[in-house]
Amino acid sequence: MQENTSDTLNKIQKAALKEFLDNGFLGASLRQIVKDAGVTTGAFYGYFSSKEALFASIVEPHAAALMGRFMEAQLSFAELPEKDQPEHMGEASGSCVRWMVDYICEHRDPVKLLLCKAEGTSYEHFVHSMVEVEVEHTLRYMDVLRRLGHDIPMLDQSLCHIIASAMFGGIFEIVIHDMPHEQAMRDVEQLRAFYTAGWMKLMSP
Repeated sequence: MQENTSDTLNKIQKAALKEFLDNGFLGASLRQIVKDAGVTTGAFYGYFSSKEALFASIVEPHAAALMGRFMEAQLSFAELPEKDQPEHMGEASGSCVRWMVDYICEHRDPVKLLLCKAEGTSYEHFVHSMVEVEVEHTLRYMDVLRRLGHDIPMLDQSLCHIIASAMFGGIFEIVIHDMPHEQAMRDVEQLRAFYTAGWMKLMSP
C-alpha cells in the first residue's frame, strides 16, 4: 500500500513539473496534470489540497535549500569579529555563490519553477527576499568598515537594492538559459569579479 501511495505521488508531481514548466503556475491546468498522471481528481485531492499545495511540494525543498545556504553564509560572516570581516569578505560570498551554481545545475527543473514560473504563488517574491537580505547585510558591512576607520561614502539603500537585484538576476540567468555547469560557473565567477570591482570603486572615497 505504501509503495502504491508513493508511486501515485511521484506520478502526480512528475506530471505537474512538466505542466508548470510549460505554462507557469497561473497557466497550468490541474485537469491536465491529473490526466497526465493517470489519476482521478478525487485521488489528487487525497494528496494535495490545491494546485498551489502541489506547486509548493515540488519547489519548497529547493527554496529552503537555497535560502538556507544563503542565510547561513550571511549570518556566519556577520558573526565574525568585525576586524576579521574584510579579509573574509570575498571568501564567504564566493563559496556561497559556487555552491548555488552547483545546486542549481543539479536541480534545474524545480529551481526553474521556483525562479521563473511561480507568479501567483507565495514563492513569486523569492528572489526579492534574497535581495532584501543582501541589501541589509551590505549596509551593515559598510557600517563595520566605517567603525574600522575606512572612509566609506554613504550609498543610498535604493542603489544597493538595484545592484543586488542586478547581481542575483545575473546569477539566475544560468537557470533561464539552461547553461551547462562549466559555462555557468565560469560566467558567474567573472560576474562576481565585475561586481567586486564595481563595489570597490563605489566605496572608494
